[in-house]
Amino acid sequence: MIIRKLSEIVHTERDIAWGNGQSRRFLIETDGMGYSLTDTIIYPGTESLLEYKNHKETCYCLEGEGEVEVNGVVYPIQPGTMYALDRHDKHYLRAKTPLRLICVFSPPLKGNEAHNLTNGESSCY
Repeated sequence: MIIRKLSEIVHTERDIAWGNGQSRRFLIETDGMGYSLTDTIIYPGTESLLEYKNHKETCYCLEGEGEVEVNGVVYPIQPGTMYALDRHDKHYLRAKTPLRLICVFSPPLKGNEAHNLTNGESSCY
C-alpha cells in the first residue's frame, strides 16, 4: 500500500516547479501503478500552451477559476469541472485565479518533467 500526504511532498523532489505553477507528484512511474497522480497549482493570470505527445491527461478542478482552449473552443474550468485530453490535444490552459487541479497521467510521469514555456513553444512530456 502507498500512503502519502501533501505535507510530505511539498519541498521535496516530487514538488516540481513546471513553469506557471507547481506539480506535487503523489504517484510517478517508479511507484508501479501504471499512471501518475498530481496535485497541481496554476498561478493566476498565466497562460500555458501545452501538449502531451506521450501521455493522456485527465484533470479535476478543486479550487479556482480558469479555462482550457482546444482547437479554438474555450471551456470554463471551476470547482467540480473535469477535462480529459484524450487525443494528445495541444491546448491553452489559463488561470484567472489560483487554480488547483488533481491530474492523472497515463502512462505515468517519470517524476521530474517540467514544461518548456519559452518563446510561446508548447511543452511536451
